[in-house]
Amino acid sequence: MRSFAVSALDEPPFPTRRHAGTDLAAAQSLGWAQAFGLITNGRRMHRLRHAAAAELAGRTCPDAPADRLRLLTDLITWLFVVDDACDDDGLGDAPTRLAPVVADLLDVLDRHGAPGLAPAGGPLGAALDDLCRRIRAHGHPPLLLRFVGQLRDYLLALLWEAANREHGRVPGVAEYVSLRRHTGAVHPAFTLTDLAYDAPPEADRRVEPALVDVETLAADLVCWCNDLFSYGKENRAGPDAHNLVSAIAAETGRGEPAALRAAAERFNRALACYAEREAALVDADDDPALRSFLAARRNWVRATYDWSLRAARYA
Repeated sequence: MRSFAVSALDEPPFPTRRHAGTDLAAAQSLGWAQAFGLITNGRRMHRLRHAAAAELAGRTCPDAPADRLRLLTDLITWLFVVDDACDDDGLGDAPTRLAPVVADLLDVLDRHGAPGLAPAGGPLGAALDDLCRRIRAHGHPPLLLRFVGQLRDYLLALLWEAANREHGRVPGVAEYVSLRRHTGAVHPAFTLTDLAYDAPPEADRRVEPALVDVETLAADLVCWCNDLFSYGKENRAGPDAHNLVSAIAAETGRGEPAALRAAAERFNRALACYAEREAALVDADDDPALRSFLAARRNWVRATYDWSLRAARYA
């Protein structure tokens, strides 16, 4: 399936870069996951090592200070652990199984990284609390609030996936596209990339329609690129409803080859639209905060493509 994605997807027209501290961040983040008990056996260590969280983070913020690269790497590591538990270890097979875990993690988020009692939720809760505390220490309250809200959306969207799995339901394309932005946890990752650049736009700028539009397009591109590269792996053990290709096939009644082509065409159209709208924003405004915002989204689109080409996670 990787060969199809390479041949069918347009390569993002943005430069490829990689943080010089990527390999160090990878080793440190694996140690962090072990210290919090997120990985407890060789199989999970092998799976997490091959996910290459630092490789993705290092390509999204190649100029970040080392501690902020680590923060983003640790978030991606945590997300991979949660996703693997849901997708591969059975946690996400039914809402009744997943809901108690989500409830504990929501309780952690509600504290916003404030000092206090030990967090609920076992290793996942303790590691999430550590992430929130480290974000809080950087002194950007609006950014922390945005991160907490976005991660809350991610956790609630996982319950939507679990309900679909329990009932054997394939969502329609519009529904899938909307919820995929949340199940992919793209927005909290964007937020920590903004922190890495240390110059996020003010709230009044962030809600401008043009910026909202560009961010939504970037999130879609990240998710759809991931869907096309991961489609083969996700369907190896049986059909997976949570993939753009699966949603298109179910809604249109077309076979897998046609659905794959349609998903790739959707990505390519969105990529061309993204490049056009980003260029218009750059030409119209030389605000440094806006340029950092756009660089973060652009880097995520390029990084996802480059990481997907190499990551053993989808081999």
